[in-house]
Parts: sequence; structure tokens; C-alpha cells
Amino acid sequence: MNRELIDRIYECSFVPELWPDVLDELAALVDARGGQLFAVREKTMSWVTSRSLTETFRAYLDDGWFAQCNRRVCLFSNNQPTFLSEFDFWSKEELDNNVIYRDFFRPRGLGWSASTGLAMPTRDNIVFTVERDYQRGPIEKEAVDALNALRPHLARAGFIAARLSLKNAQTANNTLALLGMPALLLDEWGVVIEANDAMNELPDAVRWRAQDRIALGDETADALLRSALAQLDSPSPATVNSFALRSQTGAAALVAHLVPVRRSAQDIFGRSSALLVFTPVTGRKAPPVELLRSLFDLTPSEARVARSLAAGESLDDIAATGGVTRNTVRTQLQQVMSKIGCTRQAEVTALLSNIALGAGR
Repeated sequence: MNRELIDRIYECSFVPELWPDVLDELAALVDARGGQLFAVREKTMSWVTSRSLTETFRAYLDDGWFAQCNRRVCLFSNNQPTFLSEFDFWSKEELDNNVIYRDFFRPRGLGWSASTGLAMPTRDNIVFTVERDYQRGPIEKEAVDALNALRPHLARAGFIAARLSLKNAQTANNTLALLGMPALLLDEWGVVIEANDAMNELPDAVRWRAQDRIALGDETADALLRSALAQLDSPSPATVNSFALRSQTGAAALVAHLVPVRRSAQDIFGRSSALLVFTPVTGRKAPPVELLRSLFDLTPSEARVARSLAAGESLDDIAATGGVTRNTVRTQLQQVMSKIGCTRQAEVTALLSNIALGAGR
């Protein structure tokens, strides 16, 4: 995987004027014209595109096409933790008769895309899209797979960018305040460089130690944090950068996201290596697959297993529904446990059944 591209993705979290170049590079991976990112929270939207798509997207908004387009509705209702293309939603005939494609995209030489929606527990809805020329043809599965390999990094970077409304981070202190949720800046040894006032809301979840160090109240989550910090500069595919923190009853109370501070973002945050931000989770129903994938970097099959367990299904039920063997489901369960820091199936069920979309702060 392109480590330099991943670093640039994280750099964009705090330096949003760099998004157009990164979106261009994402588009180039799949031979598309350009890419776009938009984030919606309540009734406000922030957006940025490749320079080649700026005029098109502005017309898409100003002329009322955005309000009519049901592509983003399909993304979030589909509930799949992946990039999706047109034929995941519509048949060829339906696409030919889709007014947005027929009267807006195709007259501008576009008409094929791959998009992913990220529904965060803070009510931030984030969409990444790459747009391909119509004459080039639909985006292939191999191209979608290349985008999916970057999706966990796009999710974390997009989340921070959305919380900052795609505005430049000015100072470390100002940035932590604008996030609107508990957050810390850490150096590579886990020493706290800066903390925002919202951290005072987490007396049990985060414990302060000598020499400005912290320990997470959940020992399993603390071990995952130490491991992620140790691998910031050379992460392995198994590195876990998003993980749940449990309350004393064992229920999920928060999800921590470790976001690397990269490249020019270090001019803002000095010697900090990572931002550790805590998002709330609420509710007692089976969480959407998309939410599980966004929070814990689960693959589609792992997210399906996790959600089914949270809904009370047995391994045999999950295997039958998915058309796979019980051993396959057990293997997927082991992968889920390693990513969310559990050691027993019952613990997975108890933890995940407490995660659902919440209002945030």
C-alpha cells in the first residue's frame, strides 16, 4: 500500500486545501476524472472536489440537482461498508432513465462513479466519490478494491475534516476546541502535549499518570492504544487504530480513534504524533453494519458477523444466512475479536449490542 498517499490523506485532516490533490490521486487509481468529499451535519454541508470537478459540483448544488439526486440515499440505505458503483443500486435500464444521470452527468461527459458513505455516531455523514468519464465505462471491481484498501484511512481523516468543517486548523488548542468532543494530542511515547476541556467529562475512561501520561480505564483498549502508538510510523495491516472503551459494566461507552499527525500538519501541532479523539456510543439495538465498519475497520464479512452477533444470532444462523461454513464464521469472529479487543464470543455480543447511532455532544 502507498504509505506516502496514506500520510497525505491524514495531512488533509488538518490542512483541507490539500484535499483536491489527494482526491485527484484517488481518482487516478481508478482512471476517473476526479474526486469529491462532502460532509453533512444537521442542515449544514461542507465540500471539496478535485479542481477538474469544481464547476460541475457547484452547478450540481446551485441548480438543485443535489436535492434531487438519490445516490447518497442509496449509499446510506444500502448499509454496505464499501465503495459502491451504479450497478450496486440500479439496472442499466433504471440508470438510463435516471434523470440525474441522463440530464446532468452524461451531458457533462460523466456517468460512472464509486462512492462510499460514512455514518459516524456524532451524526456526521461523510461521502467520498470518484467520478469517471461516461465513455470510459463502469468502474471495475479491482478498482473498487483499491479504494476499499484506503477506506479506513479516509474514514478517520474525513471524520476529523468534517468536525472542523473542512477549515484549516489554526493552532493545536483551537483545533481541539473545534472538534467538539474529548481529544488529546500525543507524542510518539504517549505523552500528552495538549488536551481540550471536554476531556474533563471522562474521569473514569482516561486516567492521568505521572509526566503527562495517560492510561485508558479499559485495560484492553489501553493495550491497543500502546500497540497503535508503537506502530504509528510503520503500521502493519493488523494495526488497530479505532477501538471501543468499555464502562465498568462491560458495555461500550466510547470509541477512540487514533489519527496520525502527518507532514505539514506537524507545523500546527509541533512535536505531536497523533490525535486521540473519543466519540460517544449510545443505544441498545443491533448497530448498522456501516457503523461497525466505520468504527473498527472491519471488512464487510467481519462487520456482518459482528452485527449478527449483536442482534442475538448464533454462529450457525450466521453461517446459514451467509451461505458459508461455520468454520468460516468462526474465523471471521476471531478477526473481529482481535480488532475490537475481545477474547470471548459473549464479550463481543455484550460490547457490540450497546453500540448504535447517538446524537453526540
